Amino acid sequence: MTDDLRALTEQAAPPAAVGTYLAAELGDDAWRDVSVSLISGGKSNLTFVVTSSAGDVVLRRPPLSTVLPTAHDMRREHRVMTGLWDTPVPVPRTLALCTDESVLGAPFYVMERVAGHIVREQLPDGYAETPDERRAIGEGLIDVLAALHEVDPGAVGLGDYGKPAGYLERQVRRWTMQWEATPEPEDSNDGPELDRLAKRLAETLPGQPTGPIVHGDYRLDNVMLDPAKPGVVAAVLDWELSTLGDPLADLGLLYVYWQEKDDGAVRQDSMAVPSVTALDGFPTRRELFDRYAARTGRDISALPWYVGFGCFKLAVVCAGVAARGRAGAMIGEGFIEMAQRIGPLVRIGHSALDGNLS
Repeated sequence: MTDDLRALTEQAAPPAAVGTYLAAELGDDAWRDVSVSLISGGKSNLTFVVTSSAGDVVLRRPPLSTVLPTAHDMRREHRVMTGLWDTPVPVPRTLALCTDESVLGAPFYVMERVAGHIVREQLPDGYAETPDERRAIGEGLIDVLAALHEVDPGAVGLGDYGKPAGYLERQVRRWTMQWEATPEPEDSNDGPELDRLAKRLAETLPGQPTGPIVHGDYRLDNVMLDPAKPGVVAAVLDWELSTLGDPLADLGLLYVYWQEKDDGAVRQDSMAVPSVTALDGFPTRRELFDRYAARTGRDISALPWYVGFGCFKLAVVCAGVAARGRAGAMIGEGFIEMAQRIGPLVRIGHSALDGNLS
């Protein structure tokens, strides 16, 4: 760990404070002596592995500061994973929720550490080496999303987790407000076109059914893959944007994230999250979403609007990450460069609303 990461980790999750809390909460003094390590790759909430002689757990907390006041709600993440624990949707088992900000300076929660691979820009050595195994990864990912959207929220204690009625209108308004509250990236002229995309989305809201649990940021690197069976999702992670709403919003955002080998320069430039899905064997976007439609029976003909919304939402996220990076509130590198993704995302969003899915 570099000196900078060590200093920031000490500020965000000091081992002495974490160990004292866990020893009391989990009822085992072996947790008093812990080491804390940042899990790399997070550009929003901070995730740490906490290690002691009693075992390993994962701690998740908000960034050290944020320019987006409605994000990073630890209570909601903890609640939705607790509710989904005994369903077909694989999630880590939650262990504790701390709302006393005197402990770490912000609410946080602790969950079990699940064994598996988080796949971003490359596959682990020796993992999913065949096209069939890569296809299985894509199919497993979309099947878990379909399973999530089939969960009855009321049956798992999440009937009041959100307000499905008016979901899309609120989502467009919320992300428009997030954008308005975010300092515009320097050396960029993407603001007017992002404003126009928000206006177009608000004027063309589809009248789709709402109600299921939606993840809000469902993509390949927000799940953990079984280390022995590439087609099995061991755990779905990063629930900070989850609520009750329109399941096609998850589908539209996944469409934006999913890369194909024949994608042109604009789509490649929009990739805020590196992806391996352009490798041989991974399903195409159309194959994924046809599978989803067949499994759920849902009409996905309105998908272009949701792709446009996914582009808008991700562009706003990129702007927020860049702003936090400039403010020195994020751990790691590459945050300011996220601003370069905004323009391509906006162009893809307008194209989708024009009926052209790239």
